[in-house]
Amino acid sequence: MQTGKARQKREDAADSNKAAWTFLTNHSHVLLLIVRDPQMRMRDLAVQVGITERAVQRIIDELERGGYITIDKQGRRNHYRVVQGQHLRHPVEAQRTVGDLVRMVYRSLGNEGRAINARDMAQPSPRRP
Repeated sequence: MQTGKARQKREDAADSNKAAWTFLTNHSHVLLLIVRDPQMRMRDLAVQVGITERAVQRIIDELERGGYITIDKQGRRNHYRVVQGQHLRHPVEAQRTVGDLVRMVYRSLGNEGRAINARDMAQPSPRRP
């Protein structure tokens, strides 16, 4: 027979496993936050995603080099634009675009109170073969 303590210990372990991973990557979290606020500071992105500022810098660099975002310097701030027509990287979802991901997430979240501004979404790039 199972004791209350043993059952509680297993339930606590199951709860901690639920928080240990998510379906979306840190790259997608950063990208989605940039869509919501194209001038968000790296420090704020780091806090929102739960990673270091250095990790955000690396992700921003990778997203820019991969053609997923463009960066315009405006004074001391960066203004990011998401390239909505860029296809996702993994073969499982390569038929989908960043714009598809953004629409799926923000439609289901009710846009978090902010309409996605078309000016902040760069024009689609040609489809990869």
